Amino acid sequence: MANENFIDDRALVLDDADEGGNDPYNAGALISFVNERYTRAEESRREDETRWLKAYRNYRGLYGPDVQFLSTEKSRVFVKVTKTKVLAAYGQIIEVLFSNNSFPISVDPTRLPEGVEDVVHFDSKPAQAGEPPPLTPFGYKGDGKPLPPGATMSSLMDRLGPLKEDLKDIENLKAGPGVTPTSVNFYPAMVAAKKMEKKIHDQLEEGGASKQLRSTAFEMALFGTGVMKGPFAKAKEYPNWNEEGVYSPVMKDIPDTSHVSIWNFYPDPDAVNMDDSQYCLERHKLNSTQLRALKNRPHFRKNVIDDLLKEAPSYTKKYWEDTLRDYAVNFGIDRYEVMEYWGNIDVDLLNDNDIKIPDELADFGELQANVWFCNGRIIRLVLNPFKPANIPYFAVPYELNPYSIFGVGVAENMDDTQTLMNGFMRMAVDNGVLSGNLVFEIDETNLVPGQDLTVYPGKVFRRQGGAPGQALFGTKFPNVSQENLQMFDKARQLADESTGMPSFAHGQTGVSGVGRTASGISMLMSAASGSIKTVIKNIDDYLLAPLGKSMFSFNMQFDFDPEIKGDLEVSAKGTESLMANEVRSQRLMQFMQIVANPALMPFAKMPYIIREIAKSMDLDPDKVTNNMEEASRQAMLLQQNQPAAAPGAAPEQGAPAVADMTGGGGGNIGVGAAAVPGEQGFAGNTAAQPPQPPQGAV
Repeated sequence: MANENFIDDRALVLDDADEGGNDPYNAGALISFVNERYTRAEESRREDETRWLKAYRNYRGLYGPDVQFLSTEKSRVFVKVTKTKVLAAYGQIIEVLFSNNSFPISVDPTRLPEGVEDVVHFDSKPAQAGEPPPLTPFGYKGDGKPLPPGATMSSLMDRLGPLKEDLKDIENLKAGPGVTPTSVNFYPAMVAAKKMEKKIHDQLEEGGASKQLRSTAFEMALFGTGVMKGPFAKAKEYPNWNEEGVYSPVMKDIPDTSHVSIWNFYPDPDAVNMDDSQYCLERHKLNSTQLRALKNRPHFRKNVIDDLLKEAPSYTKKYWEDTLRDYAVNFGIDRYEVMEYWGNIDVDLLNDNDIKIPDELADFGELQANVWFCNGRIIRLVLNPFKPANIPYFAVPYELNPYSIFGVGVAENMDDTQTLMNGFMRMAVDNGVLSGNLVFEIDETNLVPGQDLTVYPGKVFRRQGGAPGQALFGTKFPNVSQENLQMFDKARQLADESTGMPSFAHGQTGVSGVGRTASGISMLMSAASGSIKTVIKNIDDYLLAPLGKSMFSFNMQFDFDPEIKGDLEVSAKGTESLMANEVRSQRLMQFMQIVANPALMPFAKMPYIIREIAKSMDLDPDKVTNNMEEASRQAMLLQQNQPAAAPGAAPEQGAPAVADMTGGGGGNIGVGAAAVPGEQGFAGNTAAQPPQPPQGAV
């Protein structure tokens, strides 16, 4: 299989089983070791499961078994404010993360990149006779500054990364930024970073990572913790029809990520985050088709899976599954329970199962491995194939609990206030029902015996002859529901305080006071976004940044594209999305006005500024900015269109002209010469501006 070769050729994965499907090794000790850790993790999270069940019931509007109603209570109303708050928090997270229509992960070069040059340049104008030598970082011949060791042209070409082929024919290429007006700068490290970023975004899009991130964000808001997993190699089928009209799909291996439900995630109970976790387990509930599909994945023991399929399913239902399902299942479940373990295992246990330990790892007492087992039989046993070895799970808390790996969610924060709102609303409804009808008192001694006492319009009661006094008395009870509703409103305000999610932030009408004006509601919304900033920062630190680094390592390990190699760092930019595009665009334009000063222009990185302005305007920077070839051509055209200087005239001192051109089509970035402010031309990525009319012309 293509997927299997993809791993076999590039990763350290070792396992074996005989052709008969029997496990020839002593797997009992290994399964007991993993089961012991699973039992410990399951028992340790019992209290967390109680919190999650209560949060789920509050979200669904269901009373738990711990709620007992009095015989006099008639109303069973449940006001689902928790659902409103959870969906509001979930919506804010999604709006922030996907406001730029891209996965919020970026790749940038390090401050001092190694193995690839940060910036190189060449002079687009040959030196004329009698001109002083250019001021470059390497000086000129005879200046007493020899080239440093290793700074040769050949070694410079080796450090150009993705621009090596494009710049191979340039003779006067030098490292460092150019400082002359005719210098053209290129950024190999930045090009490699943007190519890697584009590749990661494409892989995440093909793997459906956006959908999985939304599922993770929902469980974050509801239960307090969301979990994602990956990346793993996955064979994806691309539809294709040949010239004869026959369907012949193209199979391609891509890195795949997935969302893991918090209910199936069993981490190390002594860890407070995944970096501190020694192991974790995932519980799979597979039908026969899904179990059979595991045979198509690399290094699963096909014969053992075949034997399992001949047996009856032996899925063990957990106590919380009936609550999530809303009804109890009393019959057998046609599923297989498969456990997946990632974590450290003693080398002795691995040796007992005939796992070949490489020589460079022979001195380690324990190694990271991946174990899949079902019904007491191992169906996959491999060493961790990733470099560096890490547990491929990312647990992100909504609200950080520094003493547990599981966080606190919106539903838990407003649990008490939800209980209060339910109680006051039930009291108000019961009182409204009681006070909305008359209660009758009947003196039967004044009525003819045997009459029906049902009351309805037009009812006639027959009285005893000569009996004095009134026979029927109507009593109206006082209506105190308004007092109960006032307490309900107070509890709702407390829910706003406890969750940090004001009601006006998710559609409450009738806002008075400061919120009556546009500027006032804007200030209130800005103040209300303080809590969501902490949540987005948690997503950056615990999910996006580790996932981006894992995708980066995956591509560096399994993808041999030289154009994405380099000393790069992955950063999460979810918090950047908190700033509205309009505000970001205004600040970038203001900064451009500042650096329009000729004395400040050499200090500005115009390629980055131009690309960010395009992003803030919801434009694709690769489509609206120049690539390297177009940038070079524009630089040459601008140089040719420069008016010839008068004989003997010297250029204006202190007015260096630098033009920046941002490359699209993969991130190629070049910088060429620009006109001195006031002359025609602005930058290499724009067409030459028309000449300005003479001063005073109409």
